[in-house]
Amino acid sequence: MDLNLLTMFAAVADTGNFRAAADRLGVTRSAVSQGIRRLEETIGQPLFQRTTRSVRLTEEGERFLETVHSPLLEIGAALETARSASGMPHGLLRVAVTSIAERFLSGPLVAEFAIAYPGITLDVTVTDEEFDIVAAGFDAGVRLGEVIEQDMVAVPLTGEQRQVAVATPRYFERHGIPQHPRDLAGHRCIGWRPSPETAPYRWEFERDGQEFDVAVEPQVTTNDMLLMIRTALADGGITFGIEETFAPYIRRGELVTVLDDWLAPFAGFYLYFPGRRSVTPKLRALIEHVRKFRMRVPPLQT
Repeated sequence: MDLNLLTMFAAVADTGNFRAAADRLGVTRSAVSQGIRRLEETIGQPLFQRTTRSVRLTEEGERFLETVHSPLLEIGAALETARSASGMPHGLLRVAVTSIAERFLSGPLVAEFAIAYPGITLDVTVTDEEFDIVAAGFDAGVRLGEVIEQDMVAVPLTGEQRQVAVATPRYFERHGIPQHPRDLAGHRCIGWRPSPETAPYRWEFERDGQEFDVAVEPQVTTNDMLLMIRTALADGGITFGIEETFAPYIRRGELVTVLDDWLAPFAGFYLYFPGRRSVTPKLRALIEHVRKFRMRVPPLQT
């Protein structure tokens, strides 16, 4: 059986769309459609239910996907290893990064990796959705260490991190400084949420070993950190996030922190990948690059 047909099948199953699968594979939509038709003729069963807007796996298609998914991953890894044995790693390397971690992966780390490994195409998707990176076709992800699944291998990308509550000096002159997290109820807050379907993020605090969170009622809520920062800089209220995100503004005195005694450090961000799969040369290159970069480059200054 033609391995390309199985690759097309997996791409259509993952995207639910012939056009999206074609874009991922770098071929035409008609090539994908004809390939799936050939595969179905070979198997003798329809693998997809087709509509005008999308395609869905049939029961036979679901069973077939379960059968071929893991072998396809192993074959792809074996082919890549063989191709890289006589030269530099190459291929497409897909990484899913949570938005609050994007700052730590971007800039020099990515630029130097691209220079060092010209044969690797790095595709970074910034998203706050929670999903199985393997099932979605990603090689690795970047998240906070405390939320990474136990079956994943995690490589430190940063040191410890800390959340802070910040606002402008002028805001605190006008509204006072909260002395306890419960005082936030009397302040105008700027909150964050990953999507419109989710509640605003609860602000987490800790003191004397006691952890608790506060469900502030933000007057402004967004999924965009830059909008949060700009609103805070315009005296819009108190906002909350990773300290290094606000570091430049804190250094310049544009924002000041409050409730520092209630905000303890925690495990930082990690590059993670599935431990049950063999590590491909392109992923191994990124892992080693991250390790060396972290040893050479000091943490972002606050």
